[in-house]
Amino acid sequence: MSLESDLETVKLSVNPEAVDIAQQGFHLKATLYRPEGPGPFPAVVGLHNCTGLRNSAGVIGARYRDWGERLAKNGFVVLLPDSNGSRGIGSQCNVRSRSLRADRERMADADAARKWLQAQSWVIPDRVSLLGWSSGAIAALWAVRARTQPGTKDGPDFRSAVALYPGCRRLGSAAWSARVPTLILIGRADDQASASTCQQMVAGARGRSARVEIRIYPGAHHDFDHPNRPLQTRTGLAFSVDGTGRVHSGTNPAARADALKRVPAWFER
Repeated sequence: MSLESDLETVKLSVNPEAVDIAQQGFHLKATLYRPEGPGPFPAVVGLHNCTGLRNSAGVIGARYRDWGERLAKNGFVVLLPDSNGSRGIGSQCNVRSRSLRADRERMADADAARKWLQAQSWVIPDRVSLLGWSSGAIAALWAVRARTQPGTKDGPDFRSAVALYPGCRRLGSAAWSARVPTLILIGRADDQASASTCQQMVAGARGRSARVEIRIYPGAHHDFDHPNRPLQTRTGLAFSVDGTGRVHSGTNPAARADALKRVPAWFER
């Protein structure tokens, strides 16, 4: 099945809704996908990559729209906070010293989105999970780190988490472990985030962590789950495995197909 025909089979009558979450000093804007019916439903908070939730035309990125529609079709509410746009900043991919940090601002956005969802009558409060891509995946791993347990007054914790192609170097150095079941999906050929470094991080967390699994896809590069991105070379990035800022990005049909099945199955547990 081609990528184009794959997209045709999942066209849904899902109209995303704009959400505004009042935060201290600013408003966190987000996009919401909801299944049909009154619920209550399990929910997912989705954290975008360094580029941002929207593309240069101001439209929700194809990857996030695709995941939002698919998960809604599977019975999940999906809330995608726009960390970049809410703060009036563009892509952070070529910025090394970022003011928008994975372990602070992005993590705070994830918690704000979780609490907002848990306050809605059509969401099951203790069934809110976390999903992240690239830098958003790094933020997701920080958000479920064993040492960052949210306050008891904030509502139930995240139920589980999935991180797609995160950079694991700093997390591994911080002796990362998870307090909720966490799944990492990454390509062996990824030259923006190292699969072997994530593998070492997961191995180091054994025995002192909630359930953590990692799946490494042979031949897959960064952004392997994108709906239809031919393999391309990107330059000028602030972070890459070899330090040159030159990386590859593109859809891997086999890895994508596996992720599309594996992610909702992980959230359904």
